Amino acid sequence: MMRRATTILLLVMAAGVLRAAGQNASAPGGAQATAVKAAGWDRAAAATYLDDRMDMWFANATKLRTGEAKTSCVSCHSSVGYALARPALRRSLHVAAPTAQEARLTDETTRRVDSYSTHELLYEINDVKKVESRGTEAVLNLVVLASADAGAGRREPGSATQKALTRLWETQRADGAWDWLNFKLEPYETVDAVYHGATLAALGVGMVPGAATSAGAGKLRAYLRDHYAAQSLYNRTFALLGSAALTGVLTPAQRDALVAEFAQRQQGDGGWSLDAMGPWRWSADEPPFKPSGTLDAALLAQSDGFGTGLVVYALLRNGFAADHPVVSPGLRWLKTHQQEFRVAITPQVADRTWTAWRSYSLNYDREHGGPKGEPWRRLFMSDAATAFAALALTEAESK
Repeated sequence: MMRRATTILLLVMAAGVLRAAGQNASAPGGAQATAVKAAGWDRAAAATYLDDRMDMWFANATKLRTGEAKTSCVSCHSSVGYALARPALRRSLHVAAPTAQEARLTDETTRRVDSYSTHELLYEINDVKKVESRGTEAVLNLVVLASADAGAGRREPGSATQKALTRLWETQRADGAWDWLNFKLEPYETVDAVYHGATLAALGVGMVPGAATSAGAGKLRAYLRDHYAAQSLYNRTFALLGSAALTGVLTPAQRDALVAEFAQRQQGDGGWSLDAMGPWRWSADEPPFKPSGTLDAALLAQSDGFGTGLVVYALLRNGFAADHPVVSPGLRWLKTHQQEFRVAITPQVADRTWTAWRSYSLNYDREHGGPKGEPWRRLFMSDAATAFAALALTEAESK
């Protein structure tokens, strides 16, 4: 009888704790995220979000003539993050076979690689955009295909990856970088994104066996080293990540200084804000530097999933331990900020509820509507946030 009474008392106390946690949850998603927080993080929910968002990208992205059919253009915020993160999530969930979305992304990218001389470019507005399109796609295609090879455990690059690597070196500039799309949109499509593109190239080259010793890789290393000091914290963080794949990019002194800067910019809750990883200049040559649209400064000031996931993942990939004084609070932030939220996609499609990490546009206040606030576009940066949060958490668990 005493044992039964004790059990009942413990259950009542536990229920009270859960109610209090739900009432006091202050992050976006609040009480709805309590169950996720209690469990650490929800891998399956993250996978579902990324799969659903890739389906949306396939349905809504610009379609490009590729051979006798059409394919969806590849995006930095959704496609690249998906290509990097989804295999890691599968391993964490003990699933061997690629998802249907992974298979489609690989297939469409392979078709783009196989039709380089005849396919429609990302943008054919003018000669400048044609050149930028060729350089940008050469990098992104390699990242997607090399990641697929790595996810499948291949020891040698597939034929499509070999073609993508050849194309990468064909489009490499004399300075070691690639021409990059510039629409004055941070952080992916500005004049400063040329460096970001080079860091992605380092990721891709580093995943292809034998590619790191090529002459092109040497030029790439030199470009990343020579231009490192002038970059935003965001670009330098990607350089740190790229250096884990392509050795010889950063010196130990540069790495140590970067870690110290992470510590300085780390917020009190343990996370980082993407907005604070600038400076951002939207391709302007001189001040005032400002975006095309309005921004919600209070929203951007908060720690977010992309800034936090990117920093933590880059540090873990470079050998820092999960209990490192900069890494540990970041991991804790990620585990407690996977949120449940609801978004109305279109008037024809009912509201969707997902559990993921949020991040926000540096160019427009998409969260509060307006001409740039279409609901499906509102989550572009949350796609990147969820991908890099999942990469950081799965990387921590693999050590």
